[in-house]
Amino acid sequence: MKRSILFLLILISFSHAKAQEGYITKKNILYYPDSASQDAYTKERCRLDIYYPKAAKNAGTVIWFHGGGIIQGEKQLPSALMNKGYIVVGVGYRLSPKVKSPAYVEDAAAAIAWVFKHVKEYGGSNKLIFLSGHSAGGYLVLMCTLDKQYLAKYNIDANDIAETLPFSGQAITHFTIRQERGMKNTQPVIDEMAPLYWVRKDAPPLLLMTGDREMELLGRYEENAYLARMMKLAGHKRTTLYEFQGFDHGTMSAPGFPILLKEMKRRIEEINNGN
Repeated sequence: MKRSILFLLILISFSHAKAQEGYITKKNILYYPDSASQDAYTKERCRLDIYYPKAAKNAGTVIWFHGGGIIQGEKQLPSALMNKGYIVVGVGYRLSPKVKSPAYVEDAAAAIAWVFKHVKEYGGSNKLIFLSGHSAGGYLVLMCTLDKQYLAKYNIDANDIAETLPFSGQAITHFTIRQERGMKNTQPVIDEMAPLYWVRKDAPPLLLMTGDREMELLGRYEENAYLARMMKLAGHKRTTLYEFQGFDHGTMSAPGFPILLKEMKRRIEEINNGN
């Protein structure tokens, strides 16, 4: 029995290694165009990793922003997104309290702009760029999608994003930003640093995902439900909301990744068909 289990583990490891042979990973790429003039902390944090198929041609790309409340965390290439035929970009960004709002949103926009500019070099298409991330990462991608000023700085129209799919992203002003202002995380605020402030009819498709409303962090489901409602009232016809019952804030990514992959495939087919 032990030999059988050992053989099975070796076989699984070999199969995984063979699958990864068709992919290349490049790490710690500085994404600010004027990186030479950046301070040491920016150079440390503002880097990305890119994972791409060797034979990629007009492949879809998902840019992933890690969570951690904008106070901790490191760039990630989620294993659930690897070996699926897509380009995956994991982004690092500066954290509070070393920087204050909106520095980390600006970092996210700079990283997204880098991908728009360079993705063709890795076999991707800038018409097939998807944004995602968990918790704080979800907040960052919502801000860069809905408040067009951040990407406009790089002459990029946020409406060129193929789709944004945040995992338990904050829709009101992020609690770390409120803490920077001396406010409690139970004091809700909707201002210019809230995705909800920027609801608009012409935004790219949004697929919002959260854990169980009774198990989520603070009121995260309700925030996303309100965002979905307000997008609909603004005339946006492509906002979808998923609630994963039985999953909390940390574990909701387990059912989230299959939904993300399924939606990417559907949306890519839609775009390639001219829709």
